[in-house]
Amino acid sequence: MLKVHNTLTGKKEVFKPIVEGKVSMYVCGNTVYDFCHIGHARAMISFDIISRFIRHLGYELNYVRNITDVDDKIIKRAAENNETPQSLTERMIEAQREDELRLGNKLPDREPKATEFMQEIIDMVQVLIEKGFAYQGTSGDVYYRATKFEEYGKLNNRKLEDMLAGARIDVEAAKEHPADFVLWKQTKVGEVSWPSPWGEGRPGWHIECSAMSTNCLGNHFDIHGGGPDLKFPHHENEIAQSEAATGEKYVNYWMHCGAVRVNNEKMSKSLGNFFTVRDVLAKFNPEVIRYLMVSSQYRSAIDYSDQSLLEAKVALERLYTALRQQDVAATFVPSDFTTRFEEAMKDDFNTAVAVSVLFELVRELNKMKTEDAEKTSVLAAELLSLATLLGLLYQDPEYFLQNSTVSEGLDEAGIQALIDQRTQSRKDKNFARSDEIRDELASQGIELLDSREGTTWTRS
Repeated sequence: MLKVHNTLTGKKEVFKPIVEGKVSMYVCGNTVYDFCHIGHARAMISFDIISRFIRHLGYELNYVRNITDVDDKIIKRAAENNETPQSLTERMIEAQREDELRLGNKLPDREPKATEFMQEIIDMVQVLIEKGFAYQGTSGDVYYRATKFEEYGKLNNRKLEDMLAGARIDVEAAKEHPADFVLWKQTKVGEVSWPSPWGEGRPGWHIECSAMSTNCLGNHFDIHGGGPDLKFPHHENEIAQSEAATGEKYVNYWMHCGAVRVNNEKMSKSLGNFFTVRDVLAKFNPEVIRYLMVSSQYRSAIDYSDQSLLEAKVALERLYTALRQQDVAATFVPSDFTTRFEEAMKDDFNTAVAVSVLFELVRELNKMKTEDAEKTSVLAAELLSLATLLGLLYQDPEYFLQNSTVSEGLDEAGIQALIDQRTQSRKDKNFARSDEIRDELASQGIELLDSREGTTWTRS
């Protein structure tokens, strides 16, 4: 029985899809004006794992994640780069997909772009105007009447006036109320725009997701997810727009992943602690980043630092070392390890507990290695099967252990050449030279492991 923490109710609930055997899930994607940062990676990996496990349970999942490809930030950045907004967004979309695939994610079933749904956005705004939930202000922009939606604030469990206190909400003379938010904005000359009943313009951010999600999944669907910073105002506004326009309940289960903090501080460019995925990939194997995200339950905050990545690297190396030079059975009968792993995942996708089960399995595998090759082969197959549900252990063990960090020193060919020299020195009984080579490699972070089968290495 799968249980999901629902942000809307603040409780863990038994998951029951609208249509038996089928699950519809929409996740807010990125505004593609820059490279993905580690906060984006947290959300992408979290919902990738959620989607994997939902499918593992036998559900037919329709996973939709949008792309915001029209926005003030995009227009500003494109102008700074002296390129068109379309050129910028196409480059950033391609970069995002590259990053995501390197992190071991499977792409969503559908990735709609806001610019592909302009007529649907305009139609929804028109419906809201006709129902009295929206109006055109004196500036020409179209606004949503937040005060008309009686349940405004239900996602965050706060009243409208409480949410306004201390919130950064634009106060414009053109608006009837400070909480009203823009649905359609007039554009400046030379900016990208679309024709509408209210003049040339482009959509506000919130209305894009309402139009895309309902058109892709229907007016009422199962799961809506996103990062912690989207609960207010973005998701609150999505509920208000969608339910006012359709007259139906919008979403059954709201899911939000935890924040990523850097050395216990909020990540921001002004603090100089802002890291893109590509920044981190320049130093660590992509799976190390994934393990860091997976080692905590998706709703927990993560503290990012070089130290936390090094700890993730060491933990992941323990898993890979257990598989090193290990035969893996073609099939296995699920044991108590699988049962406890699945129980953890059914409890609101608790990957932290699920990972601990993997390490218990590794301890058993290591204990049996010298006793029963057939049993260890079956345990190795079970380990790989469970790890796959988390998107882990997808690399060759030897390759990972040699490339868990990125070194600017010796490449693989250079390391192997020195190992070959050391092997020959030992055959020649030139142990002084053999020790020199070991020390030279150690100084560059290369640890040698001698066995009957030969010498292997890892980066320390």
